[in-house]
Amino acid sequence: MWSSASSEDRRAKQFFYVGLSHESLMNLYKTNFALMQHHKYSLTELENMIPFEREIYLGMIAKYLEEEKRKAENRKYAATRGR
Repeated sequence: MWSSASSEDRRAKQFFYVGLSHESLMNLYKTNFALMQHHKYSLTELENMIPFEREIYLGMIAKYLEEEKRKAENRKYAATRGR
């Protein structure tokens, strides 16, 4: 009836390994580096994130960067058109 804590730990680890299976180790390090350098996350914050939480933040950052790029392109277009 009662399961041991070690079997629960193994199941949790297996779950998170599956959650990270789409990302290579090199990509993990590159992404962490970029988040620390450009977005001021600490390594501790990144390592303490749950994998799906990390994916949500990465998606939000990507969306934000795309929007900023679009705004910059619109400003550039408006500036060249106004000449």
